[in-house]
Amino acid sequence: MAVVAGRRFFEELAALVQKSVRVEDTRGNVFEGILVGYDSNTMNLCLGDAHSSGGGKIHRMFLYGHSVQRIDIAERPFDLEGLAQRLERVFPKMVRPYPEAGVIVVMDKIRVTERGVVEGTGPAAERVQSIYELFMKEAA
Repeated sequence: MAVVAGRRFFEELAALVQKSVRVEDTRGNVFEGILVGYDSNTMNLCLGDAHSSGGGKIHRMFLYGHSVQRIDIAERPFDLEGLAQRLERVFPKMVRPYPEAGVIVVMDKIRVTERGVVEGTGPAAERVQSIYELFMKEAA
């Protein structure tokens, strides 16, 4: 059970990569920026286009894991599983979500991410894109 919980924790953290986050360190300093990456062993973080609560701008910032007290995300994470379920209604048994990669593959040829259809053409890809657009409109 602990292994599953640990894996789920890092899946959630991986979903924050390339998202705007707010990080508070153990001294109470607050930094906001794009989570560029992290080290799962040490919990070291890399923030891009960051700024501190004091207003200073920082192109790249590395925070040691032992000093990170809290990580918050301002935006709601993309519901990849919800979109996969919606696509499954139209394309039964032809939808495979890959949450760790942030992609859904439809009919083994159409790839859709949180940005929409990124690979594939034709009527099926257009249908997937229209389902994606409706899903995003309803989520907003």
